[in-house]
Amino acid sequence: MSVSEQSPPVAPVAAPRDRWRTINLVAGLAVIATLGILLSGQSIAQFPARVILLIGLVVLAAGLLRGRAHKFFSGPSAYFATASLLLLIVLAIFATELSPQNPYDLRQLDIMDGRLPPGSTTFDGAMTFHLGTDEQGRDILSGILYGLRVSLSVSIFATLAAMVIGVVVGIYAAWAGGRIESILMRIVDFQLSFPSILVALMLMAAFGRGLDKIVIALIIVQWAYYARTVRGTALSEARKEYIDAARGLGLPAYRIVFGHLLPNCIPPLIVISTVQVANTIVLESSLSFLGVGVPITQPSLGLLIANGYGYMLSGQYWMSMYPGVALLAIVASINMVGDRLRDTLNPRLQK
Repeated sequence: MSVSEQSPPVAPVAAPRDRWRTINLVAGLAVIATLGILLSGQSIAQFPARVILLIGLVVLAAGLLRGRAHKFFSGPSAYFATASLLLLIVLAIFATELSPQNPYDLRQLDIMDGRLPPGSTTFDGAMTFHLGTDEQGRDILSGILYGLRVSLSVSIFATLAAMVIGVVVGIYAAWAGGRIESILMRIVDFQLSFPSILVALMLMAAFGRGLDKIVIALIIVQWAYYARTVRGTALSEARKEYIDAARGLGLPAYRIVFGHLLPNCIPPLIVISTVQVANTIVLESSLSFLGVGVPITQPSLGLLIANGYGYMLSGQYWMSMYPGVALLAIVASINMVGDRLRDTLNPRLQK
């Protein structure tokens, strides 16, 4: 009598959701690492880091819109906002390769090219200043590209770090409850009772100017928004039946929090973080405009506006106007994309 052969065991295949979670985690870590490299000013691996940063951002966006792209791109405004934001991000990431000159390399500057109107050329005709120059002879277009990179890098890095801190505080407050929750939320309420610009000004007055210092100040200003949002969402989710079922099965607390509670808090976090990136850009530009933000050697859009503000009344509008238009474009595109994400990820709006 023949004995039936047993088929060899089949290796388990990872579910698509688990695969995307791993991909998004790797992409997020790559974005944070490359932002740290770019902000640190290291001369090594700058171009590969920029390429990895762009790929990581695209992968995160694809994972976020997976299965929801048709709802997100449901109108022409979504295409316009996404294309504008992607274009500005590419210009910011590859500013070194796309800029006509390095506006902060003294060897490429000539004081005789100072305050030239848009469309002017150098004395030998080798270069055209499409948006004019400032008082030091720096190309405004190149300054905008470099300033856009600084503004976006500082804002994204500060927003990610603040979100991590806020998520930890909010989740812990919602899970612990009692006196711990009351103390943490009173700290959050105390910080949110002051205007963000006032808190940031006080911190920068204490820290001094510097790229790392303004990042720390922006993190301190922002984390409370995420803590309040996560705490409210976590309290709502903690009352649902799937959390009671997980507790009934005897799952450890860390598995319930990180495996069940935290994933359901991500959609509102994504929406608020997108809006907060735009708010952070405005706040950082305001601090730089007031002279307490980024240093002169690493100017953002706010500092470019401040540098040309004194020449507005003399008719030399291009020094401040064009950086202001770039600031308006990046903030408006981020806010429009954030509105589309809110409509896409909000379960109450699902038909």
